[in-house]
Amino acid sequence: MYFAILLVTGILFSRRKHTDTTSYFLGGRHMPIWAVAISIVATSLSAVTFIGAPQQAFGGDLTYLATNIGMILAALLIAFFFIPVFYKANSASIYDLLERRFDARARKAASITFLAGRVLASGARVYVGAMPASVLIFGLDHGLEPQNLMLTIGALAIVGTLYTLAGGISSVIWSDVIQYLILVGAAITAIVLIAASFTAPLPVIIEALRTGGEAGASKLTVIDPSFDLTRPFTLPACIIGFTLLGIGSYGTDQDLAQRMLTCKSAKHGARSVIAGILLGVPTAALFLIVGLGLWIVYKRPELTGTQAIRAGDDVKVFLDYIMTQVPPGVRGLMMAGLFAAGLSSMNSAINAMGAAFVDDLYKPIRPDKPDKHYVTIGRTAVVVSGIALAACAVGCIYWNKSNGDTLINFALGTMAFAYAGLVGVFFTALFTKRGSSITVIMALGAGFLWMLFSQPIVLNMLSGGNPESPITQYAEYHFTWKLTVGVGISMLICMIGSPRSQSS
Repeated sequence: MYFAILLVTGILFSRRKHTDTTSYFLGGRHMPIWAVAISIVATSLSAVTFIGAPQQAFGGDLTYLATNIGMILAALLIAFFFIPVFYKANSASIYDLLERRFDARARKAASITFLAGRVLASGARVYVGAMPASVLIFGLDHGLEPQNLMLTIGALAIVGTLYTLAGGISSVIWSDVIQYLILVGAAITAIVLIAASFTAPLPVIIEALRTGGEAGASKLTVIDPSFDLTRPFTLPACIIGFTLLGIGSYGTDQDLAQRMLTCKSAKHGARSVIAGILLGVPTAALFLIVGLGLWIVYKRPELTGTQAIRAGDDVKVFLDYIMTQVPPGVRGLMMAGLFAAGLSSMNSAINAMGAAFVDDLYKPIRPDKPDKHYVTIGRTAVVVSGIALAACAVGCIYWNKSNGDTLINFALGTMAFAYAGLVGVFFTALFTKRGSSITVIMALGAGFLWMLFSQPIVLNMLSGGNPESPITQYAEYHFTWKLTVGVGISMLICMIGSPRSQSS
């Protein structure tokens, strides 16, 4: 049924004639707020949440939910300070702001940074999304083998690219709505099935979760008030690091910001981002509840009526449950949800990359071509972007194994490569009168390099593996603190430049 719906919507959108880039990349600025909000949450959560959130709750607790504190703060800042400026520019690219504030070189540098960062971040998401699809195709025992993951990544890239080519951003948003409903339906179905298997009373289940964490800690913990820089979702990290990550995601990243620009006004765009992030809170909670339920099923089977045998690692736990415990009739919904998770990681990113390439890099070189020509170039850029994401996703198979992080931390960490520089530059552009195109370029490069050299594999090489080295200890810090430092460095570098004498 899902594939039939996807095919029908693809045909409908392919019949729409996109004669200009506003239609193709911005949906003619007529998308409804509720659809854009759902598209925002579908893209920001997608496959990483479907697999990563249950893994997080199964092996840990609910502190991942506290990251929404920072995301909500970021949404408010973006709604009041970023989106009105983007709409005033009347451009398909948010980096037009930097050209007006500095010059064309700053805009090009930001767009290139976005493209490089988006390849890494979306490549990681496609890699995660390929996991469940590969398990469905090749089975639980062989689905996560590198060669099978590569084949699945290739299939997702082809389907996602063809679907995006059909209808531009409109098809991306409406397919995200469909995929979100399927994802949520799959999570609710899993919760109902897991709860139905419980034989112990609810107070006993809750008590088991309350004392079942590491060293007897509660798996129901939502707020971690500690200042341990190595822990992933402490309250300080959620307030500081995840606010910066949210600003990077929704305010400086063309992929998600482009959706807000499809609304008819800045006010509607602001409402869409706030609604999308608020909708993400219960959505993430659903998948975390799945993880807690799976912990009962696999770790405390005496409290259930099942005889489930735990999968080999936490990553496989939800996949194992779907493949071995879910009734065959219901498994189809789960399969559709798993495929939707993988596909939603692909189509939005390649559309945004195409928009940034055309508006920021191609049009300045060939400024006098008809709109139809730019749409053709945009579609070509979509194809190239799809190939690039697939290649990066293949590399992520080995990258993730080298750092041994959870899927959520791995996927979120890849986003910081571009955001360290972009957030610093946008802060300078919006909140100061400092900066120049040269210092913008320097700041973007410094942010990217800072995050590159902050990777554990690089730091461990630099320290020679000495556990007492400060470099080794820094390698253990959570990526949000490295991002925070990176944003600060980038902003300081950007502010070194003197503003242009002429008005922008």
